[in-house]
Amino acid sequence: MPTQEITIATVQMAPQLGRMEENLVKMREFIDRIASEQPVDLIVFPELVTTGYELGPRFPQLAQRIPGATSNLIAQRANELGIHVAFGMATKKEKVESVLYNTAVIVGPDGDVLHQHHKIHLRGEEQMLFRPGYQIREADTGLGSDGLTVGMMVGWDLAFPETARSLIMRGAELLIVLANWEEPHMDEYRVYLRARAYENAVFIASANRVGEEPSYTFFGQSAIVDPYGQVCAVADEPSEGYAVATIDLARMRQRRDETQILQCRQPSTYRDVSRKY
Repeated sequence: MPTQEITIATVQMAPQLGRMEENLVKMREFIDRIASEQPVDLIVFPELVTTGYELGPRFPQLAQRIPGATSNLIAQRANELGIHVAFGMATKKEKVESVLYNTAVIVGPDGDVLHQHHKIHLRGEEQMLFRPGYQIREADTGLGSDGLTVGMMVGWDLAFPETARSLIMRGAELLIVLANWEEPHMDEYRVYLRARAYENAVFIASANRVGEEPSYTFFGQSAIVDPYGQVCAVADEPSEGYAVATIDLARMRQRRDETQILQCRQPSTYRDVSRKY
């Protein structure tokens, strides 16, 4: 069976709360280090990596539009290195600055923003700060020789099987998770990663942050999981670093042939739900 290999790195970083410039510098250092240590096609950073998590009423000051200064900066470096980079940030609605989203962004080697996903399942205080996302869309990235289609999830989206399955039914062959999962929920996070990969016959690349904020301790465990639910690589220490693995998409397609998962009838619950605000 022919191979179609893609190398992915998932970064677990400890962003400094509210210090965007320092966080962007650290992101660039990670990108440069990873790209210098091995050939890489995709680098994934955690949720809200540009700002940190517990910013509360300061989020409106640091949220940006897409495209904007932050996305342009990361896209420029992706272009210089010929790679894809996915990262999390707070964004604002183009015409209504008071509407904020917890967003995953992916930029490509052409220096363009390829896709953004607004977190759908908000938890706790997030519900007072952000508007929930209302669309599930796949992204055509150009990764690999066939132009890999990916789906993106943020944080708690991982806990809902409908989110992953909706992306799979729309053609996603790789799921990217940008997360801020915290103690004491490590076991849940690890089970969800393996379950979403196994039940959808898909590779999952997840970046979960580390470090502490006033109310939370984040545990990392950034990982890449294969379509059989097996962990290909994991950053298992609660410190900054990254996990890297080369995945073979032929393995995913083989498992899908075995399970015939895409031949199942698409339930109405997987259809897109859109609302206008």
